[in-house]
This record gives sequence, structure tokens and C-alpha cells, in this order.
Amino acid sequence: MNAIVDTLAELSDRYDAVFCDLWGCLHNGIEPFADAVTALQAFRGTGGKVVLLTNSPKPRAGVEAQLAEIGVPRDAWDVIATSGDSARLAMFQGAVGTRVYFIGEERDLPFFEPLHLLKDCPRIERVELAEAEGIVCTGPFDPLADPDTMRPDFLYAKQKNLKLLCANPDIVVDKGETRQWCAGALARLYTEMGGTSLYFGKPHPPVYDLARRRLAALGASVPDSRILAVGDGILTDIQGALGEDIDSLFITGGLAAAETRTNRDPDPTALAAYISEQMIQPTYSIGFLR
Repeated sequence: MNAIVDTLAELSDRYDAVFCDLWGCLHNGIEPFADAVTALQAFRGTGGKVVLLTNSPKPRAGVEAQLAEIGVPRDAWDVIATSGDSARLAMFQGAVGTRVYFIGEERDLPFFEPLHLLKDCPRIERVELAEAEGIVCTGPFDPLADPDTMRPDFLYAKQKNLKLLCANPDIVVDKGETRQWCAGALARLYTEMGGTSLYFGKPHPPVYDLARRRLAALGASVPDSRILAVGDGILTDIQGALGEDIDSLFITGGLAAAETRTNRDPDPTALAAYISEQMIQPTYSIGFLR
């Protein structure tokens, strides 16, 4: 099944909760998409719950601050679940040791702030690669640089049998009109080189478990059959929904806009070809969230 729909409202009576992606769906990293905001506000107006489910490496407080900064209204969503939240918990539970080599930008340093959820939360020390027990990657040092620049470091890390904790499984993201590399691109390279990468965001189960816990904390008991996952990443949002047996709404005007020839709506023939090539079947598709 892959019906092309015109609005989220067409589906509202079938679902009690939406797990909605951020970049490419609700905003472009610079400003919100007005129609998407209105659609989520309307869904909440019918009693639906909106969980913003993102592969951002930031803790949810950081994502909330970012949304406020770019102008996403607070009444468009109920709660946030991030890949960063799931990855931080794993890190503080010892997934890659306590002495780690950090790959990322300075803005992501809050990733290492103590996790108050854990009693006696261990201290994670950032060290040089030669001294590291593992690697934590929130993104490239330079999101515009070819991931292959990390090959020498990764060869050394693989020889030391270091595990890489990936805080954001996305390969790329579009910030405005600029496509940038994400942590997932580096983790993919490390895995291709024979290293071990650990993932905690979409399409992997830990972040969906977190999203369900956040939804339950709202007092909402929602079965998976009444949850709709919304996203523009066929390999993250849609594949993850399939793995969790959750229906999905594929935003074709995001990362796959060129492949699906999306203007306002996707070209049905191009969309069918893209889905066939990816071998991942969404439940519904729409050009843009509206």
C-alpha cells in the first residue's frame, strides 16, 4: 500500500499519535514550514498527540531551544524524543568506555553533561584517539567535508578494536539549500572499513522505545496500530516505522525531492520507481506535510 494523500487531516481519524521527524518535515534548519506547523496544530486540536522523533544528537532540551530559536510554535507538539537522548544513556552505561575520542562540533558538547536519570552517573573524559577506549560521534568536524577524510583515524581506531557510538544515524541533512553530512555517514564509513558502529536513532529500536515511553508519560495509552510515523528519510523514518510495525507517511519533498520529482506533490511514476529501487514501502506519501 502506498496511497498519495493531500493532507494529514485525511488520516487524522485513523491515528491517535504522530511520531514526526523534524528536518525536512517541520523545518529546514533555518525556518519552520508554515503548512506543517498548521497540520500538527490541527492534529493536536482533534486530541491527537505529537511526538517529535528526531535523529538529532542533542538532548531534548537542546532541540526544544533550537525549535524556539527558529520559530516553531510550542503548540505544534507535545514531547520530544531524540537519538541523542538514547545514545547518551548508552554512553553513560558504558557502551564505549569512559575515555572517548569525540568527533563532532563544539555546539554538541552538552552531549557529555551528566545524565541525571542515572544514579552515580559516571564521568566521561574526552581524550585523544591514541588514549581512547571508544569513539563518540555526534557529527563530522566539518559537515561540508567529505567523510573520507576520516579514513586515517578510522583505520587506526579499527586496529585498536574501538567501537563507535553514533548519536545521529542520518547520512545527510538539508540546511536551507545546503546539503550537509551527518554522523551516520561517518559510522557507515567506519563499518565499511570493518569497524563496529553502535546506533541508537531511527531506524533502530532504542529511539522508538524512548518515544513510546515519552508518549505514555503524557498519559496516553496508544497502541502501535494508532501511531503514524512521518518523515522524509526512506532509510531512517520509513524503514524504522516498518521495523516497528507502525504506519508511515513519507514526505517526498524532503531528501528525495529530486528522485520523486516532487513539486507540490510527487510524480506517481517517479515515486513508484524510487520506492521500488529502495525496496522500502511507506503506507502513505505526500509532497509536503500540510
